[in-house]
Amino acid sequence: MPKGFSEGENNHLSLYRIFTREQWAQRRGSTPLTLSEERLESLRSLNERVSLQEVEQIYLPLSRLLQLYFGAVEKLHATTATFLGATSARVPYLIGIVGSVAVGKSTTAHLLQALLSDWPTHPRVEIVPTDAFLFSNAYLDKRGLENRKGFPETYDVYNLVRFLNDVKSGIPETTTPVYSHHIYDILPDQVRVISQPDILIVEGLNLLQVGGSRSRKQPRLFVCHIFVQIGARNGKKG
Repeated sequence: MPKGFSEGENNHLSLYRIFTREQWAQRRGSTPLTLSEERLESLRSLNERVSLQEVEQIYLPLSRLLQLYFGAVEKLHATTATFLGATSARVPYLIGIVGSVAVGKSTTAHLLQALLSDWPTHPRVEIVPTDAFLFSNAYLDKRGLENRKGFPETYDVYNLVRFLNDVKSGIPETTTPVYSHHIYDILPDQVRVISQPDILIVEGLNLLQVGGSRSRKQPRLFVCHIFVQIGARNGKKG
């Protein structure tokens, strides 16, 4: 700790705000709980335990915060278009959910999709897992990477960044590969079409990855530079 600073002063200068679960739950405001127990059950991943109380205390305040961000970004785009004297393309709001294996990324994504879709404006919310940008098993086997599957080098990061750039640029239709969790491989000759959702949630392992070759003369664009990130961690959220 720098000389002359007390612990309290250091916390005051921190970029982070710390809330207890009860304090965070109060940020829900008047945001209604739209999920039933049956609907929540359909959204849970295998072995994932999320209660309606946890939805109320953790996810509803987060939904409210995202609604405020979403509205502010829409106003900013409209203001910028007015200034430029042009009609700007509708750009989806991007959210990234990142965490290690089996921490609840998929459940968090589907819970947010349900809650965000239930906003009064009923935005269209899509989810894209980064598994869709894994190289095929044949490609990994050919390069001796079959035992590294899930590590950064086994993802087609170039096409993932291209896809996100296309979405962020307001291109009407973009496509992603399709990954099957039944055969654990990319399905050949199949693509998923993403047609300008209002909100796009991307979830995966390596969304925060930065680094690479130090010999690069030009700055490299990474996935984490493109969207808002929400960290999922093991244990109880909040």
